[in-house]
Amino acid sequence: MRMFVVTAALALAATGSFAQDRMASPADAQVYIISPKDGAKVSSPVTVQFGLKGMGIAPAGVKIENTGHHHLLIDTDAPTDLSQPLPASEKVVHFGKGQTETSVKLTPGKHTLQLLLGDSTHVPHNPPVISKKITITVTK
Repeated sequence: MRMFVVTAALALAATGSFAQDRMASPADAQVYIISPKDGAKVSSPVTVQFGLKGMGIAPAGVKIENTGHHHLLIDTDAPTDLSQPLPASEKVVHFGKGQTETSVKLTPGKHTLQLLLGDSTHVPHNPPVISKKITITVTK
């Protein structure tokens, strides 16, 4: 019985400590999309420029306080569990080299774009630094 209690306590401590290990973000930190503007009509490929205030950019794997790197969310919502590393996919694009601009090929029609800053291990900060979601229309 004592071994079970110790094992359970260690498991709870490990789980709780991971959530506490999220890198803190300053209260005034903001990430935003400079271009295109919300409601813009654009052609593909779309140039997306990233903005950041109150923090700095550092590549993935480089742990420096008050820094992170961009993740572009395309036609998707932010993950509900922000204590885990962001998955890389067509809808969650990582910019782990510290890029602040990209060119994205999108099909004609409406699309949403949103930025989410991740720490050195792709985990969103606490509190998360996430932009307003914008909607654009790709005409061709």
